[in-house]
Amino acid sequence: RLPDFVTREDFDWAVSEAAAKKKLDFSAVELLRVDEGLCVQCMHTGPYDGEPATIDAMRAFAAEQGYAPDFSESRLHHEIYLSDPRKCAPEKLKTVIRHPIKAM
Repeated sequence: RLPDFVTREDFDWAVSEAAAKKKLDFSAVELLRVDEGLCVQCMHTGPYDGEPATIDAMRAFAAEQGYAPDFSESRLHHEIYLSDPRKCAPEKLKTVIRHPIKAM
């Protein structure tokens, strides 16, 4: 995820710099702008096996606020992995979980 002020030129420069410094091929990296609409999201901390409890809490929170799940072919469950499981203890993993919602 990038801030809105990051331009295509900024992105291309960063990819070029990373490729030069790391001596890796970043040609598959893309800059995408996505409008997911109304969502509920939460930072899940811990092992991936614990995510169902976080998702249950998200559903309960959304319902308390007057919202219902809004899944479809274009509105999906998303996870953004902020930690590298190869380098991080399972209890310290951080994952942003996002679900589409709509007013009830």
